[in-house]
This record gives sequence, C-alpha cells and structure tokens, in this order.
Amino acid sequence: MSEMKSLARDTAIYGLSSIIGKFLNYLLVPLYTYALARTADYGVVTNIYAWTALLLVLLTYGMETGFFRFANREDYDAPSVYKTAYLTLFSSSAFFALLVVAFQHPLANILGYADHSEFIAMMFVTVAVDAFACIPFAYLRYQKRPIVFAALKLLFVLLNIGFNLLFLVILGKNDVFYVFLSNILATAIQTLCLLPFTMPKGGRFDAKVLKEMLRYSLPLLVLGVAGIMNQTLDRILFPYLYTGADAKAQLGIYGACFKVAMVMMMFTQAFRYAYEPFVFAKHKDRQSVEAYADAMKYYIIFSYLILLGVIFYLDIFRYIVSSAYWEGLQIVPIVLWTYVFQGIYFNLSFWYKLTDETKWGAYFSLIGLVITLVLQVVGVPRIGYWASCGSSLVCYLVIMLLSYFIGQKKAPIPYDLKTIGIYTLLTIALLAVYYTIRLYCPMNMWVLMAIGTVLLVIYLAFLTRKDFPLSGLPVVGKYFKK
Repeated sequence: MSEMKSLARDTAIYGLSSIIGKFLNYLLVPLYTYALARTADYGVVTNIYAWTALLLVLLTYGMETGFFRFANREDYDAPSVYKTAYLTLFSSSAFFALLVVAFQHPLANILGYADHSEFIAMMFVTVAVDAFACIPFAYLRYQKRPIVFAALKLLFVLLNIGFNLLFLVILGKNDVFYVFLSNILATAIQTLCLLPFTMPKGGRFDAKVLKEMLRYSLPLLVLGVAGIMNQTLDRILFPYLYTGADAKAQLGIYGACFKVAMVMMMFTQAFRYAYEPFVFAKHKDRQSVEAYADAMKYYIIFSYLILLGVIFYLDIFRYIVSSAYWEGLQIVPIVLWTYVFQGIYFNLSFWYKLTDETKWGAYFSLIGLVITLVLQVVGVPRIGYWASCGSSLVCYLVIMLLSYFIGQKKAPIPYDLKTIGIYTLLTIALLAVYYTIRLYCPMNMWVLMAIGTVLLVIYLAFLTRKDFPLSGLPVVGKYFKK
C-alpha cells in the first residue's frame, strides 16, 4: 500500500509540474503574437521549433527508455548503465553541436534561413543540450526524486518566460533572435543546475552494455520519429510546399491558431498522466477491461465538453493571439477534433502495450506518416494551411480507427459504444445548431456566446443526468442528494 501511495504522489508531482509548465509556456503564445513585428516572425518560430522537436527524438535515439530498461534489470550494474548512457549522449550531443556550429551557413541555406544562420546555430545547439539532459533527468526519475525533477523543469519555463519578457517587453526587442536567445539562456542555466544532482558516481563505461542498449533502443527510434513527424511535419514542410510569396506569414498564422486549440492538448496530457499508471496498476485486476472502457468513455465525454466550450467561446479565446492572426481561426475546430482523435488513439494504444505487441504502434505511426506526407504534398500548394490541419485530422482519424478494429481482434475491450455514440451525436447536433445560427442569423459576439452557453448547459445537463450525477462530487455532492 505504501508503494502505491508513493507511486500516486510521484505521478501527481510529475504530472502537475508538466501541466503547469505547459500552461506557463502557453502564455508565450500571446506574448509572441502581440510582441513580434510580423506574422512571418511567428512563422519562423513555428518552423524552427518543429525542426527542434524532430531533432530531439533523433538525438536521444531511444536511450532514455533503454536506460530505464537496463538500469532496472538485476543482471546489469545500474551505475554502469547510467554512466554508459550519460557519456554516450554527451558525446553524440557534443559532436552534433560542433557540426552545427561548423556548418551553420550551409544548414541555414538548406532550411531557408540563409540571412539568419544564427537562428539555426542557437536552436540546434539548444536541442543538443536538451538531448544530453534527457538522461540526467531520467536518472532523477530512477532515483525517485520527483521534487528536484519538477523544480528543474519549472525553472526552465520560468527562466524562458522571464527572458522573453525582458527582451520583448521591457527592452522592446521585437525580433525573433531574442526568442531563441531566451531559450538557449534558459536551457544553459537549467542544465548547469541539473548537473550537480546527476553527475555519475561509480560505475564504468561499458561497451557491451552500450551495444545492448542500442540494440534495444534504436528500434524505438523508428516509432519515435514517425510519431513526432505526425505532429510536426506540417510545420516543417509548409515553407517548401506553399507556393505563395508569404509562406512564413501563412505558417505564422497557422502556428498561432493551432496553439489556440492547445487547451485540448493540455487536457489530454493531464489525462495521460492520471490514466497511464492507473492502467498498468489495474492490469492484473480481472475487471481491468471494464476500467479501460470506462476511462475511454469519460475521456471522450469530457473532451467533447472542452471542444464545445472552446468553439462556443472562440470570440474570447481569439484574443490569445493578435488580430493579425485571426484570419486563421476557422481551423481551430478542425484542430480540436484532431486532438480528440489523438487522445482516443492514445487510449486505444494500450492494447498493444499490454500484450507486448508494440510493433503495431510502429505500423500505425508509419501509416499516419504516409497519410500526412501525401496530403501535405498534394494539398498545401493548393489550399495552404487548410491542408496542413486537414492532414493531421485524417491521419489521427485513420490510425484511431485502425487501432480500434485491430485491437478488438487482438485484445477485446467492451467499450460503451452506445453511450459514446450518443454523446458524439449530441455534440454534432449542438455544433450544427450553433453554426446554423451563426451563419444564417448574424448577431454580435455576446449574443452568440449567450446562445453557446445555452447549448453548453444542455450538454452539461445531459451529462449530469446520465453519467455524472452531481451527488457523486466530493464535498459538495451532499447538497445535490435527493
């Protein structure tokens, strides 16, 4: 019981720090869109951060998972496993950083930043430092030091926000250079603070251990690259595929409006931190399949609630970004549905994790990557960022359906499709009513939000009556009992 309490406490600390960090980082979106001089500047930020997300997966090459795998095996010496992983990641990251500095101009030319090679140098060196730091951070988790882990993660977020405020607001430096400078300064300080807690003590570098770790970890790289490309390929390819002269401006609009829908992603992330330990803890329970089915049902129910809330109050949420970006707000509902499908796919993915058939995860990710790539190449030159968000929607819809149908054959789970279907139809009906009124009965934003509020109350009333009675709430539930 004490171990379960410790697991729950650690999970809460890790999860809460991640969610708080993502929320605080989310606050940089309005700062950038209001402070940067042009929409094209935010397009540069969007594109380069997409590249760094992909590079981070490549530069860590699955070693974090490999470290956990071998450090917890009794036939391996944990200090030697850590020192091996530590020195390996340090060497590869340092080598990559040196290459970037040496060849920053050719790289910048290839990526479309010939006049700003310093952008590439700063951010690619930053991602090299981040790649190295993944092993020390993994070591903190291995040592069960969640408070130090969370504090250092939040330190980076606060430093990054602080430097951005200093340069962009206080000093009025409304240039992309200072966005990247803020990031590299915050990363450097965080890493310097991390090292005293995680310097290898004992153990030795073991080439045999490294060989085994690489054999285990490198196949995960394929899955990781395919997965991250499904999330970032739209922002990486856009400048190469869009035929208009304002490619970076259009990418900036797309990237900013994509961020408006991030409240759904933050909910999905919070759900993951709460749900994943729960699922694996319940795996030995005979009733676990019912628990998985209930978790899926409630995830979908509350995802729809958030989706409706963001859409009905989009006239308020739009102020997250500058008015220069508002022309792209019509993609927000599509992005919200994409996040819903992505979250459902995540929940469905547990069947192949629990049956040790993780190859299916690689298959689904690769299928999604092909769909994304084809739709991007065909669509972006014709319809711009509409093809970008549409490709993500189709990608996650397809792999969600594939995972469901194959999973039901491999490891059937009795999902409550009837209830899920009812909520889906209710959500679609409420959206149809809202958009019909908005399209055919033009009125000011406050009246529209009042109508949206009524529709949201209808959804909440159905929810509380059918599946979530208020009497079941802690503390206040007693006031709703009959």
